[in-house]
Amino acid sequence: MSGISDYGAFVAAILLLLVIPGPCNLAMLSATAQGGLRGGLASTLGIMAGDQVLLWCAVAGLAALLKAHPATFAAVQWAGALYLAFLGLRLLLARPGHSPALKLRPRHFLRQSFLITLLNPKAIVFYMAFFPLFVKAGQAPEWLTFGAMALTIALLTLAYGTAVCLLTHHLAARVRAHPRVAGALQKLAGLALLGFGARAVIRTGSMSFWSRASVLL
Repeated sequence: MSGISDYGAFVAAILLLLVIPGPCNLAMLSATAQGGLRGGLASTLGIMAGDQVLLWCAVAGLAALLKAHPATFAAVQWAGALYLAFLGLRLLLARPGHSPALKLRPRHFLRQSFLITLLNPKAIVFYMAFFPLFVKAGQAPEWLTFGAMALTIALLTLAYGTAVCLLTHHLAARVRAHPRVAGALQKLAGLALLGFGARAVIRTGSMSFWSRASVLL
């Protein structure tokens, strides 16, 4: 399909990546639980938009630029890690009965999910390594092949996000009937986001330390 080698395997790989737990999945679940279907779908659109920016940056060779300028790469990593930690703290510190830590308007969920996705520069490097595995050399113009890949990723993300939002929305109605359960889940979501942010901070700090050490040695 449009220069893509083994399209079925490509689709299977993307679906597998979508279901792996991570900040984007958590953002989608939180948005649906707090903002209903509109909030969840807005979050899904934010993830899709962020993914499209990253994959086209990868196609444009931004990964090579980031590798050539480690300080820029590290700065974006720090920004993403701190943003995740910030969202996690807001959820943890929110008191029962108060306004939710994450605003309920769909455009806010879209923006938050877009930023969570965008502030992950490692995804650019991933796309740079992942795409060539499924490109048929000389079978189609590169832009058409990458365009087909980008469209496939967007459609699969939309389908997956819609399914997750519908399921979460159905379960959220039951959870709201039990305030203690809802509060516990909110704290759990906050801890998870904080954990993702802390993990990213540790990794970024470790990478920066070893980069400096290699220069000194």
